[in-house]
Amino acid sequence: MIKKYFAFFYMMLFMSFFTHAQLSENFNDGDFTANPAWSGGTSDFVVNSSLQLQSNNTVANSNYFLSAPNSLATSAQWDMYIQLAFNPSSANYVDVYLTASDDDLALNTTTGYFVRIGDTNDEICLYRKDNDGITTKIIDGTGGILNKSNNLMKIKVIRDASNQWILSRDLTGTGNSYTTEGAATDATYTSSAFFGFYIKQSTASFFQKHFFDDIEIKNYEPDVTPPALQSATAISANVVDVLFNEAVEINSSQLVTNYFANNSLGGPSTAALDGVNPSLVHLTFANSFTNAVTYTLSVNGVTDLSGNAINNGTANFSFYTPQQYDVVIDEIMADPTPQTGLPNSEWVELRNTSDFAINLRGWKFADATRQSGIMPDFVLQPDSFVIVCTGSAVGGLAPFGTTFGVASFPSLDNDGDMISLYARDGKTIHAVQYTSAWYQDELKKDGGWTLEMIDTKNPCSGISNWKASMNATGGTPSSKNSVDGVNIDETGPKLLRAFAVNNTTITLVYDEPLDSLKASIVANYTIDDGITAISATGIPPVFDKVSVALNVPIVPNTIYTIAAANIADCKGNVIGSKNSARFGIAQETDSLDIVINEILYNPKPDGVDYVELYNRSQKIIDLSHLYIANRNGSNIISSIQRVAKEGNLLFPKDFIVLTSDAFSVKNQYITTNPDAFMPVSSMPPFPDDAGHVVILNNRGNIIDEVDYSDKWQFPLIANTEGVSLERINYDGPSVQSNFHSAATSFGYGTPGYKNSQYSLNEGAPGTITVTPDVFSPDNDGTDDFATINYSFPSPGYVANITIFDAKGREVRYLQKNSLSGITGYFRWDGLDDKNRKLSEGIYIIYTEIFNAGGKKKQFKNTIVLARKYQ
Repeated sequence: MIKKYFAFFYMMLFMSFFTHAQLSENFNDGDFTANPAWSGGTSDFVVNSSLQLQSNNTVANSNYFLSAPNSLATSAQWDMYIQLAFNPSSANYVDVYLTASDDDLALNTTTGYFVRIGDTNDEICLYRKDNDGITTKIIDGTGGILNKSNNLMKIKVIRDASNQWILSRDLTGTGNSYTTEGAATDATYTSSAFFGFYIKQSTASFFQKHFFDDIEIKNYEPDVTPPALQSATAISANVVDVLFNEAVEINSSQLVTNYFANNSLGGPSTAALDGVNPSLVHLTFANSFTNAVTYTLSVNGVTDLSGNAINNGTANFSFYTPQQYDVVIDEIMADPTPQTGLPNSEWVELRNTSDFAINLRGWKFADATRQSGIMPDFVLQPDSFVIVCTGSAVGGLAPFGTTFGVASFPSLDNDGDMISLYARDGKTIHAVQYTSAWYQDELKKDGGWTLEMIDTKNPCSGISNWKASMNATGGTPSSKNSVDGVNIDETGPKLLRAFAVNNTTITLVYDEPLDSLKASIVANYTIDDGITAISATGIPPVFDKVSVALNVPIVPNTIYTIAAANIADCKGNVIGSKNSARFGIAQETDSLDIVINEILYNPKPDGVDYVELYNRSQKIIDLSHLYIANRNGSNIISSIQRVAKEGNLLFPKDFIVLTSDAFSVKNQYITTNPDAFMPVSSMPPFPDDAGHVVILNNRGNIIDEVDYSDKWQFPLIANTEGVSLERINYDGPSVQSNFHSAATSFGYGTPGYKNSQYSLNEGAPGTITVTPDVFSPDNDGTDDFATINYSFPSPGYVANITIFDAKGREVRYLQKNSLSGITGYFRWDGLDDKNRKLSEGIYIIYTEIFNAGGKKKQFKNTIVLARKYQ
């Protein structure tokens, strides 16, 4: 029984000693007066709302301390988190007493070891203090590492059984990336009574800016585990970075015979331990790596700081030269205001669509006017994302995912811009030329929402592969796009136009980016008049244009045609029938070479204005040398807008429609020539009641001007909204008598093709003809309609058409006060006014026309309605 009692007594004594010998404190109880009990300047410290110990002394040029019991002094490990929210100096530093003989850390007679954080050299060092007050530096840390206004750190100190001290620090404050400051042996003091913090401060700039947390003092367990390979990463064509899971010893890590790579690569020519990260070794090989080949690196004999050696460690690496579209710009925040849920910052998201990790170090980002600084050393893994922005925006965007900033980040235009991504060698990896129409949402294009790519495997399809984000926050930074999906592209590129840069060079413009290799094959181009192409080059960064050099100069007043074959887009779709374009040398525009042919100044709801021009001359005219404008209240030409940003040719007898939204116009009007539209980013305003449309050449001379008025419209039109004014005669003056409302039968507008009111011979007699003579409305595809064709002597005629049966009874009122063009047609489907089928027989089509001048005319035509018998 006595033996059991003494056994229990010694067990409790051992447990009590073991408990008091160790210290663990994270201040989560909001207190430092118990468990453990800290002593010293207790009024000089508080536990703040973040549950950290924080200095609270507000006396200038003061010294103060706080200590807690600790008897662990040998075979020990000390860990703690510290933040100094200032740049330390010889008058502002912290001494962390690992061991102390007395709880009063300010006494000269207190002996022990301490870590000094900050002094004149902005370093972290280990000192010994003797009972005469003299301190001796036993580990001299790296100078300058604390030379900043805010310092986060984790400190780790180890003292092993042989009294070797190792001092390490992690300046990220996470404890995941320790760097060793040094090692030394000292056995002067082998006991301890206290642990604590001693603070020296000067002015108010340093008050209450010391923070401490996660303090742990424990028995040191020697490292008997060898280092392990975490990764091997090719950072260039012959350099591999080898990362271990802990700091490695300098001599063994730099021995080239400790490394070997397969696939005939062999050992490196040099091995160098990184100067900052002691876990990182740079290997340089004499021979370059083969692109996209995977190598296995074997490592033997490299030891950690405890002498443990790695045996048969392996890691795979490969070097890959990024190709076009391996990394794509797949989300754009061009207009963050008004905010929807994301930070008020512009940014782009990059996505790695390849099967290889790609280092973005040295890459650049640009828009149409500005190129960024280089990107940092960052490896973008396959099928992963990164947000790129200006440096000041990183803090706000980082919570959403991996983010880095670049200097001189371009300012992205809200209405449209061309943004490009370049590899370190200057190669274009991806480019996007977006417009606000890409949002495909009138509300979201006004700001606060991102543009998202739908299918990143189809990166060059333009507007068809982009739309506004559907995420409630306004975007999906650093994650899969909300509109992500399959968007198959099976349509080949179209050759939109060509223009001469000079007499031996032309530029071809396509509707989408091309395979730049196929676009550069000279044999893919044929030109008439005996001219041949001698070179072809895709124009970066978008590659939707090709520069073609000619073997002989082209001559003025001649229209040439170039045809392209075997040209493909970036998905491999080959060009189809839209593969040719005219070109020639443009000439200077004179008065009335081009005339204003049609004006829509009062558009339909959700519509936009448009102005149609007609080239009445024999010249080839470059639209980039023309400007559209209006006149202000002082009758001064204003709101001048360039018609085209680059060469765009208007050939003799051709039309061009200027508008800010071609898509809207095409949806609201009959469009027989969709290529005859020229988007103008901001059209001059044209009032609904009256205004001025002015066309200028590049010298500022007026080419044509129309001072229109809503009173020019046909008087019997009650509502002129959506009704265009059409020029009657190209050669007539730009005055009221030569303009008329577009015809009802043409949808009140003819953008891009001949006007419904066009007339060259106003004296021609009016006629009405009906075809066929016999029609059978049975939907068999043959003669299902009666077509009533008309031709009137001048514009402005209104038609009323009534159908009578053979007994003279009215059966259908086909048209009522329909404003007609010079020529056109109406159709009758064989039904009466109540949409009932009429019986077979003879019918009379009675047409009455009249105009505002009082002229009238009547026409009678007969037709036979036949039906099949079952």
